[in-house]
Amino acid sequence: MTNNDRREMKASNIPAFVVDVIEAGSDICAVGPESYVIGDLDGQDAAIEELKRIGERYGDRAPLKLENIAYLWSIGRYIELGPKARGSRTQERASQPICRSGAERTSKAPQERS
Repeated sequence: MTNNDRREMKASNIPAFVVDVIEAGSDICAVGPESYVIGDLDGQDAAIEELKRIGERYGDRAPLKLENIAYLWSIGRYIELGPKARGSRTQERASQPICRSGAERTSKAPQERS
């Protein structure tokens, strides 16, 4: 299947996608209001392969980038950039050094807010 033939991820799959990525060993989190990262997986071949399978299962997530970011913010998985970081890459500073600690992670989908 080529990239042009890939189906798109559904917005309703975002919570399950995030849980699957976390369970694969990644520290997925939003970085500021416009991007997110899957995490550092250097040397983790099994996790990299699992993330490939997850990507195939859910489809192309690029069209839902902002929805993924909003969801990560809503569940507290974000790094908020300080004012200096927005203006200059050389002065990037995060007000929070990590997305979440291992103790705060859960294997269950976060509860929906009412």
